[in-house]
Amino acid sequence: MAITKSAKKALRQNLKRKYRNIQKKKIIKNLLKEIRNLISQKKIKEAKNLLPKVYKLLDKAAKTGLIKKNTANRKKARITKLINTKSKAQMSNQIQNPNDKSK
Repeated sequence: MAITKSAKKALRQNLKRKYRNIQKKKIIKNLLKEIRNLISQKKIKEAKNLLPKVYKLLDKAAKTGLIKKNTANRKKARITKLINTKSKAQMSNQIQNPNDKSK
């Protein structure tokens, strides 16, 4: 256990930072999960609308050292690639079946 006054303060600071970091990581994780769910439900426009928010959170997390820069870039690239591939697939389905009203 911490003995000096400064060590006790450092311990309190570390605990606050730990909980803050856990919360931020949870927010990012849930937002990425939400986008994947929207994509699986074929709600591409809603997923595209959430992209700027994801970019902002990932960039800020990388800037503050919560995650590494390359990790943030990798997550952004993968989620964007997923949206783009599903979007192209949906567009090609609409072109092939223009009279299909079920979509």
